[in-house]
Amino acid sequence: MTFAVEFSPAAAENLQRLFDFALQRELESATGDLDVPAIALQGIKDGLAFLALSPFSCRKVGSSAFVRELVIPFGASGYVALFEMVDGTRVIVGAVRHQREDDCH
Repeated sequence: MTFAVEFSPAAAENLQRLFDFALQRELESATGDLDVPAIALQGIKDGLAFLALSPFSCRKVGSSAFVRELVIPFGASGYVALFEMVDGTRVIVGAVRHQREDDCH
């Protein structure tokens, strides 16, 4: 069984914000690599593709068995995606954050 992976409007905004942040960081760096933001975004998308196959293998968040988070490694840290399995066919990604963000949940 595979699940369709969908993005909430907030999660789509998170992806844009994470891309913009990575781009700004690279622009301000003396050794900036402008490929890094696109590589990071692709890494997030590749990690989220895992949810189509095995969302129940991710760790639970709170008391619901259907709300979970996926840790996506990237560089020295990575990202965390919060998602919910809404039925037997769909996973909705509610948020994507960098692991070092204060409001990761």
